Order: sequence, then C-alpha cells, then structure tokens
Amino acid sequence: MNALSSPSGSERPSGRRPLLVLGAAVVAVVLVVGILVLVNQRPLHRIGYFADWNVANRGFTIEHLRASGAADRLTRIMWAFGDIDENGLCHIPEDRHDQPWELYQRRYDADESVDGEADDYEQELAGGLNQLRKLRELDPDLGASLSLGGWNLSVDFSTAARTAESREAFVASCLDLWLRGDLPVRDGEPQGGEGVAAGIFDGIDLDWEWPGGQGNPDNVEHPDDPANFTLLVAEFRRQMDELSRETGEEYVLSVSLPGGAEHAEAYDPEIFDDIDFATVQGYDFSGPWNERTTHHSNLYPPEHDPEANSVDRAVRRYEELGADADRLVMGVPAFGRGWQGVPAERDGRGQTATGPADDDYDGPTRAFADLQAMDGERFLDEEAGAYWIYDGDEWWTYDDPRVIELKGEYVRDRGLAGMMVWNLDMDAEGELVRAMDESLG
Repeated sequence: MNALSSPSGSERPSGRRPLLVLGAAVVAVVLVVGILVLVNQRPLHRIGYFADWNVANRGFTIEHLRASGAADRLTRIMWAFGDIDENGLCHIPEDRHDQPWELYQRRYDADESVDGEADDYEQELAGGLNQLRKLRELDPDLGASLSLGGWNLSVDFSTAARTAESREAFVASCLDLWLRGDLPVRDGEPQGGEGVAAGIFDGIDLDWEWPGGQGNPDNVEHPDDPANFTLLVAEFRRQMDELSRETGEEYVLSVSLPGGAEHAEAYDPEIFDDIDFATVQGYDFSGPWNERTTHHSNLYPPEHDPEANSVDRAVRRYEELGADADRLVMGVPAFGRGWQGVPAERDGRGQTATGPADDDYDGPTRAFADLQAMDGERFLDEEAGAYWIYDGDEWWTYDDPRVIELKGEYVRDRGLAGMMVWNLDMDAEGELVRAMDESLG
C-alpha cells in the first residue's frame, strides 16, 4: 500500500503525521516572520512645526489646523519656539509677540475653539496651549514636542550648554516649564501655576542653530559649543528618563540638524545614542545670499548643477557620521524662495538675477498656498525632485505635492524615519501634509 492509498481498519497512513507536523512548522514560521515584519514596520513620523507667533500675526490657530484635516494626518506637532534667557534657563518672554497672552492666557470664543466651547475667564489654562490640549484629547495618539531655539531664539543656547552645572540647571528649567507644566502667574491673570500645563507636551526638540557657528549674528558663541551640545543632549536624555520613572510616561527627545555640509561637521555621532530621532532640514540650500537662481529643497542635484547641495547629500552626510537611517526624518518646506529680474534662458534656472524677490512672508520667501495661486509657467524636474515657477521676471523654487510624493518614495526606499514640514500655517489647507501622509503609505 502506498502513502496515497486508503487505510483499512485502525491503520494510519504512513505519511500523514509528518505532513501535519511539517504544515504546522510552516505555519509557525510564517507567523513568526509576519510578527517580525510588523514589529520592524514602525509607523513613519509625520511631523509638522506650529509657529505660535502666527496665531496673532496670521490668525492660524490650532482650530484651523484641525479643520483643515492636517492634524489627523500628523503623528507629532512641534511647537515653535521655546526661549532661553541670558542666564541659560528656559522661560517665557513677555516682550516677544505678547507670548504669555497668546500662549496660555487668551480666552478663546466658541467659534475659534477646537471643541466648540468658549473659555471661562477664571480657568487656570487658556490660550494656544489649552487648544493644543483639547486637540490631543481628541487624538491621544498625536504627540507634541516643545521645540527650543530656532534661528532667532538660539542666542543663549551656548550659555546654557557651557558647563555641567549650567546644563543641569537649564534642562531642569525646561522640564519644569514645558513637561511638568509649571507656568508663571503674571499680570494679575488667573492663568498659570504649578502643573497647569502638565501633559500637553510629551517631548522636547533641540533646534540650536547652530552649535558650530554661522547662525544668527546675535548668538553667543564659544569654541566648545559642538562638544557641549553633545553633553547637553545627554543631560536632556538623563533627566527625561528620570522624569519617566517619576511619572510613568514616555518622553521623546529630538534634535534639528542643518542640511549644509559646513554645519554638519560640528555634530558628534554620540548624539544619536540619546535621541529618538533627528529632523534634517532639507531646505534653505539657497536664498537671497545667492546671486543666481538655485533650488532650495531639491532631492538630488539638477543636471545643470551637479555640485549643488541636495536632500540626498544632506541625509548621506549624517549616515556617514554614524546616524542610522531609521533615526533621520526628512524635513520639507511649505515655502519657496524667489528672485526677480531673472533672464529667460533655461526657464530661469541657474540665471543671474537682479536681486532677491520682494519681501513677502518673511523676507524673499512665500508660503506654499500663495505660490500655488501665482500666475506663471510651472516646471517639474522629476530626476532632481525639484519644482519652480517662472513668470518672465520672478523665479520661485518650492515643493509641490508631486515633489513631496517623490520625497516620500525616497524615505521609504532608504528606510528613513519619516518626514517633517516647516511650517503648518504656510500650508493652511493641509495640501502638503496630505501629500506627505499619502506618500509615506
């Protein structure tokens, strides 16, 4: 009788049990592999910077972010920016865009509030922070980090990072203010007090521009800044881990890294041992400091300018420095840079201009939403991952949704950690955030 014959009486077919065992083993292997794949396929970051000063300047509130649908597509909001005083401590300045009022004292009416409910005069927390709390209550999976520094507020980072004692005091002050939520009571207003903003932020983002110099001319600088930045990152990690043991909550630490080669050399690979991720600024490769029209956020160097900086080159620099790809988040701009008096040759690319475009959003820059409304001929270089508009005189370089799609494909192919957009009010309808989300799959 062969193995395929029917058994008689109580006999078992000779090949049946081994096949069942083999089948069970195959199923077990498939399940294990499937579980490993799921574990390794961590959700990619979808991060957006929220510029708090544009609540007052441009009327872009957290409710606008929610209503556009962008908040639903983000995994983390970076709140820009926290300030550092001349003593090297975290604080909320009173003379900057009336920040205390907008941040936690302003009472929102029902029609501008995330949940449709008006603030009470006496409530202990109001303003934008209360709106962010309401947004996170609607979506508990949405993270929120307080970003320290930026171009204008990195002035005293060097002072804060100078010594072991100054680093310890600086980090403690930042955690008290932004993570424990101990807000000062000011001007006789009922808002503020110990712990009133606890839980709004679950992360700190360090955007020191830049510890190697070449930042804002007002910055305090010291030769030891690069080394002290590494020590500062480690101190944030240490104290945030201590806070985790105290509260039972997890806290995210990130850093913002420049895209230029001259800046990247200042960073020690040790920082990647202490952070959860780093955002790489994939923009500002060109600007009003360039006489010629040049892309400021191209994925690869264009054919006519093979030595140009690019997102790919910026990413590879940090990988060569020692960063794992899955710790790097690609930054994309929601703004463009422009020039005027641009000759028509090569559709305006690489041409000597008479000067930068007129001041628009913040110098010769323009928000994505406004660029999309401009007249002019539009061009896409798929090989370079670059986009521009030329109207016969002005030339603007920026990212449109098709470029974002190309960049999302790059992120997936190279195993990066995700994407970040600067900044959300420039993409008021959430078109780029939507493209970012969809491109990441």
